[in-house]
Amino acid sequence: MTETVSASAREKEERLKTLLRGYGTLAIAYSGGVDSTYLADVAHETLGAGVRMLLADSPSLPRSELEEAREIARSRNWHLVVIETEEFSNETFLRNDGNRCYICKDELFTRMRRYAEENRIAVLAYGETADDLADPTRLGKLAAGEHKVAAPLLEAGLVKEEIRQLSRRRGLPTWNKASFACLSSRIPAGTPLTIDALNKVERAEEFLKTLGFRQYRARHHGDLCRIEIDPDDFDRLMQPETRKRIVEEIRRIGYRHVTLDLAGYCTGSTAPLTPSS
Repeated sequence: MTETVSASAREKEERLKTLLRGYGTLAIAYSGGVDSTYLADVAHETLGAGVRMLLADSPSLPRSELEEAREIARSRNWHLVVIETEEFSNETFLRNDGNRCYICKDELFTRMRRYAEENRIAVLAYGETADDLADPTRLGKLAAGEHKVAAPLLEAGLVKEEIRQLSRRRGLPTWNKASFACLSSRIPAGTPLTIDALNKVERAEEFLKTLGFRQYRARHHGDLCRIEIDPDDFDRLMQPETRKRIVEEIRRIGYRHVTLDLAGYCTGSTAPLTPSS
């Protein structure tokens, strides 16, 4: 299959390399997602030993995502450092009152800054893109500004589709990876976060993954699990045998009720409602 990479995307990648070279030494908030993986690969190519990929581990990160991120780093010979963040020791974070993302990113960037100072690294960066400017749920941007964390993908003008094109050209396995957010985002704002709830969500989503669904969420509402998938997959999910397996497994996990959201997969569907919503 012929790879399609626009001239504009190629020009932006060169702009990105120029930015990275100017940093000298760099620590990247790496998650194994589409954006941070692409940024890590370009940075490794550009800066070599001058870049570190910092992977934050906490109960919000599924074990499968942690292992996939580690495997990518191993396969690309990156210098990976796993850092443990402690947002779950923060009572304000656990209240989940709408500032969760800010508190989480503040904790992440605080840990990254500490690592950078101890290892004489000049710049911190994360994978914000030009698309993210339009997303009001990304409160981590405020924390990034306070900690002076660079957003080189955004500065280079790269959008998600271009990053996917360029990732495919580089042979990155994340080029067509579905969107992902931390497990805490599956709990409605205002509902306190618990490790038990996150474990249930993780197990439910891992099961949906084994069935071959690509874009999915298991939203936690007490004893009810609300499944979001791409509407194109509704027919497959509602096949009698598949539906039966999902209901049985999610009840085994600990939910009493299992529902399918007819609106389909939607980012931020457990975020606080705004007046215009």
